[in-house]
Amino acid sequence: MTQPGPKLLDRMTILAYLRELSAALPPGKQHRIVMVGGAFLALHSLRGATRDVDSITRLDADLRASAAEVAARHDLEPHWLNDNAAMFAPQGLHEDMCSPLIDSPRLLVLEPPARYVFAMKLFSMRAADTADLLPLWPLTGFEAAEEAVAFMEGCYPHQEPDPHLADYLRTHVVR
Repeated sequence: MTQPGPKLLDRMTILAYLRELSAALPPGKQHRIVMVGGAFLALHSLRGATRDVDSITRLDADLRASAAEVAARHDLEPHWLNDNAAMFAPQGLHEDMCSPLIDSPRLLVLEPPARYVFAMKLFSMRAADTADLLPLWPLTGFEAAEEAVAFMEGCYPHQEPDPHLADYLRTHVVR
């Protein structure tokens, strides 16, 4: 018998769990999350669902504990909300560039401009990330593959440039 995989989170479920997380947090401080990855795509109807909600801001102990409460109530994966993407935060992205998705006294959930999510996915180039590039492209404002590659290289200047990346984008993403 196969074990079921993680519960998939669609747009409405993500919003409901984040609102529930907000209510579960202790009063007195507004916690901040900058949401990226599959959750960003699901919230923009670019993907049907995701397995988790990735943040590029580190989660403190209160956020982790409250997220664990929400997970227990809904039989979610323990790390349905995580900061695994924090180590891949693009250089140049600042919270004041982000748009609020949820702004409550206890929780502020921010979304970065789509071009930063695109850069993160282009940088990692895992199979799931490459599939996300095509639906993300129209939201980025990039006019050419070279522009997108130059932006990604600026976000990750420590990486060796890939001379074939613009060709890949022209062939598989830019329409």
